[in-house]
Amino acid sequence: MSQLYLGLMSGTSMDGIDVALVDFFQIHPHLIACETFPYPPTLVAQLQQLCQPGDNEIERMGQADREVAEVFARASLRLLKDNFIRSDQVVAIGSHGQTIRHMPTGNHAFSLQIGDPNTLAALTGIDVVADFRRKDIALGGQGAPLVPAFHKAVFGHAEQNRIVVNIGGIANLTYLPAQGAVLGYDTGPGNTLMDYWCQKHTGQSFDAKGQWAAQSRFDKGLLAQLCQHPFFTQCAPKSTGREVFHGQWLMQQISELDTTLEPSVVQATLCQLTCKTIAKEVLKFSNVNQIFVCGGGARNEFLMECLESELHEIDVLTTDELGVHPDAVEAMAFAWLAYAHKQGIAGSLASVTGARRDAILGTFCPSK
Repeated sequence: MSQLYLGLMSGTSMDGIDVALVDFFQIHPHLIACETFPYPPTLVAQLQQLCQPGDNEIERMGQADREVAEVFARASLRLLKDNFIRSDQVVAIGSHGQTIRHMPTGNHAFSLQIGDPNTLAALTGIDVVADFRRKDIALGGQGAPLVPAFHKAVFGHAEQNRIVVNIGGIANLTYLPAQGAVLGYDTGPGNTLMDYWCQKHTGQSFDAKGQWAAQSRFDKGLLAQLCQHPFFTQCAPKSTGREVFHGQWLMQQISELDTTLEPSVVQATLCQLTCKTIAKEVLKFSNVNQIFVCGGGARNEFLMECLESELHEIDVLTTDELGVHPDAVEAMAFAWLAYAHKQGIAGSLASVTGARRDAILGTFCPSK
């Protein structure tokens, strides 16, 4: 008998909603389908504004909360229709929501995702598990990254030490030792700064295959300046977001240079920033000879080539080699987190987030 779950993920890049349909009947979850649905451009603009302090935030957030849920519901129902699955055949939806603020440190740390799960449940007729980060934060953790528990369950190997690198808006890695505790943390910007710069100078939402960045050499001075950000020397556990690495920060760094750079040179430098900050962390694990990349960055051919050059003694592969398409991994992870919630399985790892203990994550919103 099938155990169908939907996983919904929209990351810091805000390039769309990834929807995964997953069957958990077998020991290893089976991905049935995954598709990405774009946000309406007007909603993207609203969400980007909510990521920074501004006027009338509470009202704007409340409206966006409902609208995100409506977009999530349409995407969910579309994927089910395309695969001839009825809503009543799905056990639950695991919805990450859309992060608009991630402030994981301080006396009152918090992480805020919108996309009202009650609206999502009402519109789809499917139970929803959402709000996955706040339990971990309540236990003293950073609430991120959350996917390492899924990586362990699906990609872990009894004899091989592995690293999974997710390159979304923010990049993070998961160290999966054959024996011992799983480790995981954000490494810094993934696609978010590259996407911002590409949109600003080309009108395109991202640099397809990294072709624009590949036209120029990176600037060593700008790269060195960007790498001085204190996040890169912080010890794990650590996580970050658009609140730290955003367009205004980038523009400030560029303005402090003594020279004017061509836009393509900046793009190439941002690609190197992502590459080198990932590689620096990967090389801390001397007993790993393969990494598996997922997320939108896996489709950036120039970035992948840069990683291969930087990690020349390590095989740089994608999660396709492990049986999961790179674009599907995170949405599949949130289907798994909903499954874990229903089964009473811990969805967070204290060794990753810094919480006092592992915890069952999520808030349950019934459809009836």
